[in-house]
Amino acid sequence: MADARHSPDDRPDASASVRQRRLLLVGAGILGTALACLALAFIALGPGVPRGTSVLGVQIGGMSAEEAASVLQRQIADPAAEPIRLRVADQVFMLDPGRAGLRFDAQATVAQAGGLSLNPIDLVRELFADRQLEPVVTVDQDALDSSLADVALAVATPAVEPTLSMKGKRPVLVRGSDGQGLDTEATAAAIEQAFLGSRKAIAGVMAAVPPTVSAESAAQAREFARAAVSAPVLVSTSESSARIKPRAIARALSFSASEGRLQPVLDGSVLYASVADKLSLVENPGRDASFAIVDGRPKVVPSRVGRGVSNEELAAQVLTVLDKSRPERKVAVSIGRREPKLTTEEAKALGVTEQLSTFTQNFPYAAYRVQNIGQAARNINGTLLMPGETFSMNDTIKERTEANGYTVGFVVGPGGVFAEELGGGVSTATTATWTAAFYAGLERVFTQAHSIFISRYKPGLEATVAWGIFDMKFRNDTPNAVFITATTTNTSITVSMWGTKQYDDVKAEFGDKRNIVPFTTVYDKSKKCLGQSGVEGFTIDVDRVFDKGGKEVKREKITTLYRPAPEVICGKEKPQDEFGSGTKPGGSPKPGGSARPSDAVTPNGTAKPSPGAKPGKPATPKPTDAPNPGEGAPQLG
Repeated sequence: MADARHSPDDRPDASASVRQRRLLLVGAGILGTALACLALAFIALGPGVPRGTSVLGVQIGGMSAEEAASVLQRQIADPAAEPIRLRVADQVFMLDPGRAGLRFDAQATVAQAGGLSLNPIDLVRELFADRQLEPVVTVDQDALDSSLADVALAVATPAVEPTLSMKGKRPVLVRGSDGQGLDTEATAAAIEQAFLGSRKAIAGVMAAVPPTVSAESAAQAREFARAAVSAPVLVSTSESSARIKPRAIARALSFSASEGRLQPVLDGSVLYASVADKLSLVENPGRDASFAIVDGRPKVVPSRVGRGVSNEELAAQVLTVLDKSRPERKVAVSIGRREPKLTTEEAKALGVTEQLSTFTQNFPYAAYRVQNIGQAARNINGTLLMPGETFSMNDTIKERTEANGYTVGFVVGPGGVFAEELGGGVSTATTATWTAAFYAGLERVFTQAHSIFISRYKPGLEATVAWGIFDMKFRNDTPNAVFITATTTNTSITVSMWGTKQYDDVKAEFGDKRNIVPFTTVYDKSKKCLGQSGVEGFTIDVDRVFDKGGKEVKREKITTLYRPAPEVICGKEKPQDEFGSGTKPGGSPKPGGSARPSDAVTPNGTAKPSPGAKPGKPATPKPTDAPNPGEGAPQLG
């Protein structure tokens, strides 16, 4: 029987066939798996954006990229372009997101949905999972900072820098305090975070802003001030020498906040004035240009260059030794040109060419009035008010003290009753100056009328001052300088303004008195009683009318309320009426009251001198010298 086993040559062909069949089976498996993965991928991806994909709750799964971007633009980007409300320090600001550099990028947001893995496990996970895409927001930081800069400016409360001043020779330090400012970095972050969220107001972030000068630096400046006035400074020239005393140094010394420090500043003119008499033998003081009124027109009085010590050099040299001990407090300065502060050419360019206005205020003669009004006029006369500068009556006529040339006079005290105070009468100078400024068309900054009406003044067109309480101020709002002159007689003061007219005419229109309030009567048996007649209270309007080119171009209204002033009868008991009252309604003064001839006025409203008052003859103040009624309140003058 024949052997049926394969020969060795037949075995390789059989193995190859088996391997081929196996490869085919593996390949078919791989192909099937790939097809399954592709099927899963198609199911998961859909036609474009994977199913279950959303952005801030907006479903975009299954859409094409273009469709998804369009939906996000409509439902997220467009609402996000509406103004943002930003609340800072109880204020609400509306920010335009586009101008602030904030933009939602719909296309970039959709692009994040691509790139799924073909791993079957990942595909199965994606098939059953929701995808939340983070919105893509672009921020132009420069634009956002620029928008917040305007907000920061509106809400900022500047820090208060410490101040250092000299009271006599004693340095007085007032500590600074923090301000408040917008924390732009934190606020910008809050805006970016809330940009695509609710349109509720976003809270801005405020932060403390400390002074630039620290407490330590301010304390160091105070120690410098103490050393500065500890001893005199010897000033030497090639021909003379003089000592600047500590008190003069204190008057010249001030401090300003700069570069994180309280920097000392010396007024060279104050230092120079303290030693000018010692240097006079080697100096020619020179002269600033000024003005004089010649034949009714202003003329320039030329300047003159002087020879002497420069204020600037003197201040600079003295400043270098103020922190030194006594042996080292010596400086050398040169003798050179002393340039005028105002040259002839500068004065000619100031436009002081014609009279703007003039006003004369009459007053009853009294020695105290002649002295006080005269002193005020001397201080006013020659004032040069540059364009944009503000005139201050208090600063110009100075505090009413004996050292400044003032004496005791009558004023109106509390309740409209006369009292005696230093400076009584200077309100007459104040009224004349303000009325001249009124008709010159200069800008009214602040005026305070007398509390009660004084018959020699024009109602509603007068002013008073109170040292340390209120002032009379007006501003030169013309493009040229204004030169002010003031002259007096024993019964009048005239103030004139000179410059270049801006209007053809400035006039006053007086309204009718209204809201009339009667005065009461007061009986006073005290030895200090100053009898007076009563004055009704009322309200009045005065319009300032500006004409130019034959028509009215501007109008300003000033409303003044006058309180009633009581009639004061001296040396009598209060009569009891049927109601037991000790006062009676006001009316005309009773015989034996204190109506004075000096209260009489001429038809044009100017006062007539008291009978028997002789100009030039000093008189001791007495009730008949008192104003009719009122020169303001105590210290009002």
